[in-house]
Amino acid sequence: MEIIHEVAIVVLTDRVGRVLMQHRSHDAHVEPGRWTPPGGHLEPGEDAVTAAYRELLEETGLTAVLAPDQVWEQVDADGAGVRFHVFTGRTDACQEDIVLGEGLAMRFLTPDEIATKELVSNAHMFLSLLRPHHHVT
Repeated sequence: MEIIHEVAIVVLTDRVGRVLMQHRSHDAHVEPGRWTPPGGHLEPGEDAVTAAYRELLEETGLTAVLAPDQVWEQVDADGAGVRFHVFTGRTDACQEDIVLGEGLAMRFLTPDEIATKELVSNAHMFLSLLRPHHHVT
């Protein structure tokens, strides 16, 4: 499989374990109108770490400490290879801190809320990286 596209994905959780998810616009090139973690294609000459931070800032206005977690490869609908660089992180940001830079919405969602959304086809792959959140009161 020849890798044609490289994509950085950010799986970011808030203080209570909600996951930041983007509602893709209806004119999005891939899977319009569905929900996915923020992310996007690497720019020419850009590494995956730089792309992850850039996409998070462009799409949400947020910065966070991100850690590389997984790299997955798959064949997309056009038959081209796609390499996904998935980063995880936590943030103290809240919903009011988000500046929507792309899509219809960007929301921190609970797992139960995510279960009610129409997700992009590979979202479960990214969301499988979530660690159990231990909230101490």
